[in-house]
Amino acid sequence: MTVRIATVQAEAVPGAVEVNVARAAQFVTETADAGGELVLFPEAFLTGYDETAFRGPLPNLEDLAWLAPLQAAVDETGIIAVVNTALEDGLHRTLTDVLLAPGAPPLPAYAKQHLHAPERSIFVSGERGYSFRIRDVEFALSVCYDANFPEHAAAASEAGATVYLNSGAYFPGGDRRRDLHLAARALDNGIYVVYSGLIGAPSDFIGGSAVFDPLGRRIASVDEREGLAIADIDPAVVEDVRRDQRMWTDRRENLGTFERSGELRGRAARATGV
Repeated sequence: MTVRIATVQAEAVPGAVEVNVARAAQFVTETADAGGELVLFPEAFLTGYDETAFRGPLPNLEDLAWLAPLQAAVDETGIIAVVNTALEDGLHRTLTDVLLAPGAPPLPAYAKQHLHAPERSIFVSGERGYSFRIRDVEFALSVCYDANFPEHAAAASEAGATVYLNSGAYFPGGDRRRDLHLAARALDNGIYVVYSGLIGAPSDFIGGSAVFDPLGRRIASVDEREGLAIADIDPAVVEDVRRDQRMWTDRRENLGTFERSGELRGRAARATGV
C-alpha cells in the first residue's frame, strides 16, 4: 500500500518562530487537501537558517506553547509532520527533526549528525539515526549535509528504511552537488529519497525540493518558488528495483586489506630523470 508524501519548498523568516510555525501549519493543511499523509519541511524552518538566530534564544520542548498552532493543525488533519528547527535543551543546541503526530506530544526524533563548518561552533551533533513506520513504509531521517555521506543513507537502508527524508538549506551554486548526492543515495540503496529545501533569506537559499525514486530519477518537484511536491511512495517499487539492481544484494561486507605499491616511474619521469 502506498503512502502519499508532500515535501515543502518555502522561505522562513529568520528569528520569527511564531510566523514560521503558522506558515508550517498552513502547509500541513495544504498537504491534507492534496491527499497526503506525511509532510517534510526544510532545514531550520521554524527558526530560519540564520547564524544570528542560532546564537540567540532558541525554542525548547519544555514549554510547547510555541508549537501549539502546528500541533493543532496536525491533530485536526491527521497529517504527520517532520519539521526541522534549531533547539536548545539548556545545555546543548541542535538542528533537530521534530516529529509531530496526531494526538501525540512533539518528539525530538533526530539531531543532525554531520555539521557543516560554520555550524560546529554553535551546535552539537546527534549520536544516532532514527526511523518511523507508516504501514509498510519505513522512513529514516537526515538533515542536509548528512546526505553527502554515502554511509549515512546506507546505514538507514540497512536498518530497514525504504525512504530517506532529508531537510536542507543549500547556498547558491550548490544545486548540482545537491541533486547528485540525493539521486546517488537513492540509486546506491534502492530507496526513495525525499528532499525539502529552504529558499530565500538570509542567504539566497536555492530550494530544490524533490522526490527521487529508487533508481535515482526525480519523480516530483516544486515548479513555483514556494509550494509542495507530492509523490506516492510504493514499497513494491523498492522491491522491484532491489531485485533488478543488484548493488544492495551484491555489496561485500569485507573488501580485504588495502595494499599499495611503491612509486611507479612512467616514460615522462624517466626522460626527465625526476
